[in-house]
Order: sequence, then C-alpha cells, then structure tokens
Amino acid sequence: MDVILVDENDVPTGTMEKMEVHEKALLHRAFSVFIFNSNGEMLLQQRAASKYHSPLLWTNTCCSHPAPGQDIIDAAAKRLKEEMGFTTQLEKAFEFIYKAPFDNGLTEYEYDHVFTGVYDGIIIPDVDEVNWYQYESTESIQSDLQQHPEKYSEWFKIAFPRLQAYLAQRNTAS
Repeated sequence: MDVILVDENDVPTGTMEKMEVHEKALLHRAFSVFIFNSNGEMLLQQRAASKYHSPLLWTNTCCSHPAPGQDIIDAAAKRLKEEMGFTTQLEKAFEFIYKAPFDNGLTEYEYDHVFTGVYDGIIIPDVDEVNWYQYESTESIQSDLQQHPEKYSEWFKIAFPRLQAYLAQRNTAS
C-alpha cells in the first residue's frame, strides 16, 4: 500500500510504499478515530498480536493512512468499518504531527488527522486487527496512562492529552 508523503503543512510531496516510509521515517498523512458512546466513554482497541508494531497495546478506536487520491474522512470511515465493523458519522477534531520510533527499527512520523464520533451499537472487530476492545471513561484512561504507560501505543499517549484539551475547549464553547 502506498501512503501520501507530506510536508509540515500537510501539502502532498509524493507517495511511497508504507513499509519503506516507516523504515525511512518520512512524514506522511495518517488519521486517528476516537469513538465515544452516549455516556462519554471512549472505545479503545487492543491491537492484534500479529501487528508489525505495537502488538497487544491499547490505543484509540482505529487509525491508518488514506490512499493517494482518497478523501481523508472517507478513508477514516472505511477503516472504522473494516477494523471495528460499524459506521457512524465522523467529525474532524484537529490535526498534529508526531514522531515515534519503535524497537523494530520502524518509525511513525505522521501528520495525523483526528476524527471523533459517537456510537452505541454492535461492534464486530476484525480479529486480524483487533485483539480486544472496551469502552472506558476518559478519567479512567488518564489514570491508567499515568500508572501503566507501557500498555498504550506511542501515538495514543501523544494524541490523548490533545484530545482531552480539544474536548474541554469544545465543551466550554457550547
């Protein structure tokens, strides 16, 4: 699969095969989806044991990379359906850049578009992608992140506080 290389302003600069991008630590476009239930609890997934990085770590509902020419919100909705087995309306929350090297020599260096949504229905995860899933309160997640950061993906540890700040600002404005 090819991913979209971008500059620090998310302007596309080309495409490259995903593994090569991660081996060379090149900045590329990605998305992260955070789903909540109507009680405000976040849907976390535990990545499958077979994942090439961050296996069995807890993270946001789903994440991936849009294909060249693919609209980012369409890519996020499609990946949510593929990984978790459901669709729901997504809304753009914010975007940020992060860089996280892994023990296996790969590096995630992503311009990450973050989307949120609400869902209370049936979840049918793809077992090749997801080992387990659960809804948790953001307070519980924050506490567990502080006590056991090793249980969570690197990008989740970076994105979660930004998401909390976004949600607090959104709630203050409404």
